[in-house]
Amino acid sequence: MSNKGLSTKDFERISLDEAFKLLSSGPNGLSEEEARKRLSIYGPNIIEEKEESPVLGFLKRFWGPMPWLLEVAVLLSLIIGHVLEAIIIASLLVINALVGFLHQESSTKVLKMLKSRLAPRAKVLRGGGLKTIEAGLVVPGDVIVVELGDIVPADCKVVEGEVSVDQSILTGESLPVDVALGGVLFAGSVIRRGRARCLVVNTGRSTYFGRTVELVRVARPKSHQQEVMLSITKYSMYIGVAVMIVATIYIYLTGLKNELISILTFDVAILMGCVPVALPAVMTIMQAAGARELAQKGVLVSRLDAVEDAASVDVLCLDKTGTITMGSLEVSDVVPLGSHDERGLIELALYASAEDTQDPIDGAILRKAKELGVARRGKQISFTPFDPSTKRAEGLVELGGKKIRVAKGAPQVIINLCARAPRDLEQTLEKLAERGLRTLLVAYGEEGGEMSVAGIIAFSDPPRPDSAELIRKLKGLFVKPMMLTGDSLPIAKEVALKVGIGENGYSLSHIREKLSDVVEEVDFIAEVYPEDKYTVVKALQRKRHMVGMTGDGVNDAPALRQAELGIAVSNATDVAKSSAGVVLLTPGLKGIVDVIDVSRRVYQRALTWILNKVAKVVQFTFLLALGLMWLRYDVLTLMDMALLVFANDFATMSLSTDNAEPSLSPRKWNVKNLVTSSLSIGVALLIEALIAIYIGLHVFNLSEGKMQTFILLTLVFTSQFRVLMLRERKWFWSSRPGRELTASIIGVTAAFLALGALDVIIEPVPIGVALFSLVYSAAFTLAMDPLKVFVFKRTGLLS
Repeated sequence: MSNKGLSTKDFERISLDEAFKLLSSGPNGLSEEEARKRLSIYGPNIIEEKEESPVLGFLKRFWGPMPWLLEVAVLLSLIIGHVLEAIIIASLLVINALVGFLHQESSTKVLKMLKSRLAPRAKVLRGGGLKTIEAGLVVPGDVIVVELGDIVPADCKVVEGEVSVDQSILTGESLPVDVALGGVLFAGSVIRRGRARCLVVNTGRSTYFGRTVELVRVARPKSHQQEVMLSITKYSMYIGVAVMIVATIYIYLTGLKNELISILTFDVAILMGCVPVALPAVMTIMQAAGARELAQKGVLVSRLDAVEDAASVDVLCLDKTGTITMGSLEVSDVVPLGSHDERGLIELALYASAEDTQDPIDGAILRKAKELGVARRGKQISFTPFDPSTKRAEGLVELGGKKIRVAKGAPQVIINLCARAPRDLEQTLEKLAERGLRTLLVAYGEEGGEMSVAGIIAFSDPPRPDSAELIRKLKGLFVKPMMLTGDSLPIAKEVALKVGIGENGYSLSHIREKLSDVVEEVDFIAEVYPEDKYTVVKALQRKRHMVGMTGDGVNDAPALRQAELGIAVSNATDVAKSSAGVVLLTPGLKGIVDVIDVSRRVYQRALTWILNKVAKVVQFTFLLALGLMWLRYDVLTLMDMALLVFANDFATMSLSTDNAEPSLSPRKWNVKNLVTSSLSIGVALLIEALIAIYIGLHVFNLSEGKMQTFILLTLVFTSQFRVLMLRERKWFWSSRPGRELTASIIGVTAAFLALGALDVIIEPVPIGVALFSLVYSAAFTLAMDPLKVFVFKRTGLLS
């Protein structure tokens, strides 16, 4: 059963008989037992990704701007003899690294779970029968079947049939290659046309392109949200460095601090307030939480950034068949034209229909008969199924002591079988055609005698029961649904009107030349081929729209990649699934509405983090500088600063799973508005802290150590209430915070209240002072809510 170390190219040169012999296989494939044996020998048919050592991943948490600052703080504390402070700061560094590492591991598990559920399937002959298995379980010697839209799961040799295969992803060749009997197909290539039975010759890393091909790609490019967050962080650092430089020059020139260590300690404290300790963990948790929530709703995320980008989508291009509609024919109209009523006409149609059939028309008639409670009263004598050459089906039945011949089929064919056509038949057929319905005639007559038209049965692919409601929800979210279909204009218009998409539509051939000019105005476009969808998406993007796109076939892949949100529907091919950002597991539109809803929640959580970060930077950096100039000593020690960073970032980390309200309309990142809003809040928070210093000096008459503790408590409590205020774009009480955020705020507040009153780590203050700090911070911070609402309204952040 060994392939003798032969490469795939070697197998191309040998005969089929030799290949089967070398692999100890046959035309009917392997048995299940033999396949299991080979799987243990050859291993799974996957390209193993190089995974980083968990230990190395954990150690990397100690390398970077924030860890460096904390490590410098530890070193400075040791140099000036503050050993306890050094130990505590080091402990905070380790805890932060551990929390971030654990969240990263959790996110990695989510990605692996999603990737495994998106893994391509392979159709394999096992034990003489055709079954579908995971592509990773394919072994050399298996006989597989590949057809249109499949990603070839392993290197294989064609033993029956012929296919056209796209190898551009492997070789760069733009044109498909025809592969016939005896030719080889490479793992990772895409079947564009045809169907073939193939013998698997190599799997996994032994495939011809084994070191470069992945059967599934989980693309993780940098998202718009990540770029904005990193940009905000960069500007926060600019603010911190600018304040640090100015303050350092002032300190040096005025002689406020003479020792280099003392100046460095001040500088490190400012920088610690600017660097986002929790940024990597927050980013990871936000994305993973969104993906996890969508997985529970029947939507798999293959690109995590798609969860974020969906928040900005304002135009959604939808397939008609199978997404808006049921994707199957149903009887929509029954029009009797003779002596029979509706039930009688359906009974006649039953005699010209097969009971056990895959024929969609026969199936629709059978379902209609069941719905009306119609049964066959006659004895079926014979049945001739539908023949494309005659365009009709016939049945002979014994009914009421007579042998009745019944025929159903294309109207013109059935009319030719009858002695005469009913009056107004043509007009009736035309009216049904104008509604986009597919029609057939039913005729009957005694065996050997004349036949008469009994009536018309009209068929349609009806909208899903929930389509109209979900289209209404999309419009309520200010996302414009645009239906794209290959069907004719009448059919497209009928469906668009039924589900509420709109009535303004055209055939693509009529607007192709002026597509860019009219694309924003149309509600639907008919006679669209899959390759045309890419053109429509590009036309919308040129008008500065963020576009979502649904697709299911091989030719939809370019459009799915081009769109900001590519959505592979439930019955999509492997190529479409690997090109899309999200994959729906259930038919219909519900999953799409869920994606937009969840993505807007993720957007709001990210927005809260950004607003909170910039406001914190403005407050911290200027307070440290102004407080030093006022008090003539550091407002916060390095220990205080480390505790403050720790307390603040744990609260903001829990924002990743907060109970955020989705925005009512599509949201696009505007850094200028974000910074403007944050600066306004930050200045107000700075004033709050400066007033606290005044109260500490002139009301409580606090000494240096107690003043530092008082300011630390005020800033910690303020940071907790600041999060509560900023998490909501409207009044802070408009929505309830998430369970994790609530627990974090209560825990941090209780811990620091105790820390400030007890003689542990920091110099204690009277319990009355600590309680005043808590009440003052809550009252002043939450009293800023009207200012926040006013600023958000002016900058467009109020949703």
